[in-house]
Amino acid sequence: MKSGSGGGLQRGLPGLAGLVPELKQVELSPTVRTSSHPSDFHVMTKKLRAAVIGVGYLGRFHAQKYAALSAANRGVELVGVVDAHSETAQPVATPLGVAAFTDYRELLGAEPGVDLVSVASTTETHHAVARDCLAAGVHVLAEKPITVTVAQADELIALADARKLVLQVGHLERFNPAWLAVKDKFKRPVFIEAHRMAPFKARGIDVSVVLDLMIHDLDLILPLVASPVTDLRASGVSVLTDGIDIANARIEFANGCVANLTASRTSTASLRRLRVFQHHEYISVDFGDRRIGISKRREALVEGEEPIDTESFQQPPGDALMTEIEAFVAAVKNGTPPVVSGREGRDALAVALDIDRMIAARQNFIS
Repeated sequence: MKSGSGGGLQRGLPGLAGLVPELKQVELSPTVRTSSHPSDFHVMTKKLRAAVIGVGYLGRFHAQKYAALSAANRGVELVGVVDAHSETAQPVATPLGVAAFTDYRELLGAEPGVDLVSVASTTETHHAVARDCLAAGVHVLAEKPITVTVAQADELIALADARKLVLQVGHLERFNPAWLAVKDKFKRPVFIEAHRMAPFKARGIDVSVVLDLMIHDLDLILPLVASPVTDLRASGVSVLTDGIDIANARIEFANGCVANLTASRTSTASLRRLRVFQHHEYISVDFGDRRIGISKRREALVEGEEPIDTESFQQPPGDALMTEIEAFVAAVKNGTPPVVSGREGRDALAVALDIDRMIAARQNFIS
């Protein structure tokens, strides 16, 4: 990959050679290109016992979804929630009628214990928490990003494979009603453009906008293109925080596809839109209002008529988080691969970190 040697940056900024630290090459897992997954998970026939580790803003919603599945007798039971702060855990546990814990290891060592967990704690704790759960034979749904480093992600993947456990990553847009309706219409993209803009929120500023927002689009694009990354160029700026608040990345793939991604957490309005161009066809997906637009070149042109047929439709509202958790429970119960595997989460992280490194190198050079 050209960015591994800093080549992309050096072409963009004359005189950069020798001043920018060497950037680590993005090495994608084979699953991005071949969609091969382990298929020898154990099938679970009993009612599954679930817990949520980390019940801050997002984790409490995980707990509510498991509780709703339990109330509907959907084969899973929420048995506890965990948070390092008891004043956070108890208000979530009490209305759901489950136990509150401050140490997740109490659940791992107990009988009958738990079969699966959502790990929604802070990103820096994902590796240790997920590792301990997998080592104890517990299936894991880890919120994105999967871990802080690629090496940590690789360790979790190897552990899950060795124990024949499900390791799913919480990339929520995979379960957006608009994406579910259109994902099978993509054939061979040649150009992709993604815009993800959000108003500023104090939550999530512990990471760059790349790891906070852009990683959603990386997760969608990498398996969609299913080809190795050959070149990467990126730039970004700080606006409201000490980290990167606006970022742009241009990714080239071995099969010729090009993806241009922009993410901002300083916008006045939300925008989550992906545009995909392929032979004789253009598809637009608006994740916010679940609207899909498809434009195709007419096969038989009639004089006086437009050469393009366009259709637009909107998907009804859905519950992406509930769909994600249902998919996780189903993967555990049926012994099937998860919708978003640990390898796919790892690959999105790998490219995101390379983008962050390139932005940092560029900023250091300019300053």
